[in-house]
Amino acid sequence: MRALLGVVGASALLLLMGAAPAAVAADGKGDQDFTIEDSRITESSGLAASHQHPGIYWTHNDQDTGSYIYAVDSSTGKTVARITLAGVGQQRDVEAISIGPDNQIYVGDIGDNDGVSWPYVWIYQLPEPKKLVDQTIRAKQYVVKYTDGSRDAESMIVHPKTGRVYIIDKQEDGGHLYEGPAKLSTSGTNVFKPVKPVDLWATDAAFSPDGRHLAVRGYFGGIWYDWNGGDLKKEGRLSVPLGQGESVTYSADGTKLMLGSEGEGSEVVAQDAPGGDGSSDSSSGGGSSAQGGSGDGDGGNGTVKVGALAVAAVVAVVFGFRRLLRPRR
Repeated sequence: MRALLGVVGASALLLLMGAAPAAVAADGKGDQDFTIEDSRITESSGLAASHQHPGIYWTHNDQDTGSYIYAVDSSTGKTVARITLAGVGQQRDVEAISIGPDNQIYVGDIGDNDGVSWPYVWIYQLPEPKKLVDQTIRAKQYVVKYTDGSRDAESMIVHPKTGRVYIIDKQEDGGHLYEGPAKLSTSGTNVFKPVKPVDLWATDAAFSPDGRHLAVRGYFGGIWYDWNGGDLKKEGRLSVPLGQGESVTYSADGTKLMLGSEGEGSEVVAQDAPGGDGSSDSSSGGGSSAQGGSGDGDGGNGTVKVGALAVAAVVAVVFGFRRLLRPRR
């Protein structure tokens, strides 16, 4: 499925070439576009802005030869440190990374797209290192289950004020925001319960640094919410670069959304973060605001982008192939 989506994403780029506007250039308030140059990072599936090292972004492969996260310098695209996680089991499908209070990094081994059959998934927690050098850091490992059975998920977020962990499951017709316990425990099972619907086929999500906004992205579009104490209020749509879009994070200062994708030499595109000027849409560039879930996706405030018909056609193709290839249960 990953390879298929990569091909379809490339086709979408060709369909929209010359129709979509160029990506927004950085204005000095946040980080700029960059390309991940490390050949070891071939499936960047999550992104998180460092709290201690300006311009550094943490990422990971969804499957790797070991338990690693990578610190990438956005000014060069080069990896400046690879951290090996000690004290955790064999990773299965690592899909998300987030940084919470006290500079704690959380890594979500939460993917389950081969039949949605895992009885539990894992979250790892480790302190963000003060020095960016290759090193091994011992991590905590949390066992996670859902109240309504196994879920496939690629979005895990940690609230920057409360430290509470949330997961958004990945479903074509839209999923749910799942809330974890107030404090995760290493000694038992951490049960996550659905609390709010999310109208998107979600591949990643991120809190704004102040915890007021939640950005959720998919392959073909995104939504941003007013967090509203966890009672999500849909504010508008997000435009995302076309391709196999797998990651999103806010820049450390909150002025930019950084949108990444899978593949060797993958690009991370910077866009103005929504909400700062009262706009309902991000002032984005080369991307699509088409939704991968049900509903209008923008609370009535979105605008139709150039090339939307082409994107809709690509969405239909992807959904068709996905249904064709879905494992029989």
